[in-house]
Amino acid sequence: MPELPEVETVKNGLAPFMEGALIEKVVLNRENLRFPFPEQFVSSLEGQTVGQLRRRAKYVIVPLLSAANMLAHLGMSGSFKINAETVEGAARKFVPQAPLKHDHVIIELTHPDKGHVEVVYNDPRRFGYMDLFDNEATCTHFKGMGPEPLGNQFSAHHLAERFANKRTSIKSALLDQRNVAGLGNIYVCEALFIAKIDPRAEAQSLVKSSGVPTSKLDVLATTIVSVLKEAIEAGGSTLKDFKHADGELGYFQHRFKTYGREGEPCVTKDCQAKVERITQSGRSTFYCPNCQS
Repeated sequence: MPELPEVETVKNGLAPFMEGALIEKVVLNRENLRFPFPEQFVSSLEGQTVGQLRRRAKYVIVPLLSAANMLAHLGMSGSFKINAETVEGAARKFVPQAPLKHDHVIIELTHPDKGHVEVVYNDPRRFGYMDLFDNEATCTHFKGMGPEPLGNQFSAHHLAERFANKRTSIKSALLDQRNVAGLGNIYVCEALFIAKIDPRAEAQSLVKSSGVPTSKLDVLATTIVSVLKEAIEAGGSTLKDFKHADGELGYFQHRFKTYGREGEPCVTKDCQAKVERITQSGRSTFYCPNCQS
């Protein structure tokens, strides 16, 4: 499933073609994805001008002039494709593309700079979904969700408050969206390795008896931010189906230090151990038994 960096990359790819554009037509090639589309989905979008796109956790948010918002979740295999009249400042004859198999949603827009634009959502497995909401604070999709790891509210002190007296593993605690929003299996594995923290350690072990973060938790909080920023700069990771809005694939996976590297030598200099894989809460965890002991 695409994680925070992948969704941020998709949002950044869509923004130049959607922000400020007028939605002329919306075509739904099926009645549902993972969930049915809202009854007023098409009529709520058509005729609306798009505002500044946002991301919340693993969701792309498309705000409309009406104050309503479209929400998109990519699921396991969802991706957006763009067909535009003007690309990188060069105009060309616009040719509508024939829908491909699994092209479930087609949004036709008129952009003040890009001209005619088609934004196509393709999803072979249909685990993604789209919805409408009015207020982010009351949106059920975000209910109980923790702060963004790239936002001002995220810090080691926030994690210490959430992890105090929690005996669950640090890996599971970081994946709990109530503690921090948008973190997924890949980047948690990477951050724990860089911070040299055993993924099986109890979350409370990173909090002092006084309630303040230990030095390890300080390092972990900083590492999470740096790992996510590096992944965004690299364009996300390509695991099976993820693609950018322009069709290009991410390449942060070439920098993985532990994820997916079971049985391979640890990348730490002079470490003689090999990366191991264990299962935690039904998910694979990759770690170095030496560096993260």
